[in-house]
Amino acid sequence: MKILVALKQVPARDLTVEADGARAWIDESALSHEINEPDAYALEAALQLKESSGGEVVAVSAGPARVQTALREALAKGADRAIHIAVEGEAARGTDPSVTAMLLEAAVRGEQPQLVLTGLQSEDTGSGQTGVILASRLGWPHATLVVAIEPGPDSVRVKRELEAGWFQYVTIPWPAVLAVQSGISRLRYATLMGIKRAKTKEIRSVAPPPEAAAQPNIRLKGLAEPRRLRQTQFLAGSPAEQAAQLVEKLRFEARVL
Repeated sequence: MKILVALKQVPARDLTVEADGARAWIDESALSHEINEPDAYALEAALQLKESSGGEVVAVSAGPARVQTALREALAKGADRAIHIAVEGEAARGTDPSVTAMLLEAAVRGEQPQLVLTGLQSEDTGSGQTGVILASRLGWPHATLVVAIEPGPDSVRVKRELEAGWFQYVTIPWPAVLAVQSGISRLRYATLMGIKRAKTKEIRSVAPPPEAAAQPNIRLKGLAEPRRLRQTQFLAGSPAEQAAQLVEKLRFEARVL
C-alpha cells in the first residue's frame, strides 16, 4: 500500500507574529517554521499504517526551499521518500486551498497512491478545505475528521468524530483522500538513527503545473490585529436585583441566553 502524506510548513506556534509593512501577509523575515501540527498527525497515521500493513509512505509539500526541512523531518520519522513542489510567492503561502490542491494533484497523479492523508486544517489559515478540494479534483471518495483507519483488501473503513461525543463509521473504496483529526495518536520523535538515515533518502524537487501561475480564487486583502475592548459594569442593588440585571444583560446585550 502506498500512502502519500501532504505536509504544510507553518510559522512556529510559540512565536510572535506581526503583519508585514503592507499588511498583506505576515512578516516572515525573522520567523522559524515547523510542520503544521494537524499534518504531523496525518504523517503519524500513515507511519502506523505502514508498520501494520506494509507499503510505502511518501511525504509531499509545496512551498519555497525551506519546506525541505519539514520533508527531511518526515523522512527522519520514517517516511520512505519525499516530493518537494517548488513554488514561491503567493502560491507558497497556502492561503488559497484550491491552488494548494492543484499543486498536490500533480504529485498524486504521478504517484498513484492508494491513500492520501492530510491534516484536518492548517494552523495559519485554518480553511480545512485542501483535502476536500483535492479529492474533488481527483474524483476520489474522501472523509474528514478521521480518528481511526482500518485498511481492507479494496477499501478502507474509517471512524469519524462528530459533535457531542458521536462517531460515524464509513467504508470507502480505494483510492481515497482522508483528512485526519488532530490527536488521532501520540506523535513520535525522530530517532538519532532516523535522522542519519534521512540524509540518504530522496527528496525529489518538481516544478508546479503551469496552471498554478494563474490568479488565485481567494485573495487576502489585508491583515489587522483584533481590537481589545474592555468594559466593566458594576451592578447595584440587592443580590436578587443584581441577578435580575445580570440575566437581562446576558439576554439582550451579550445575547448568550
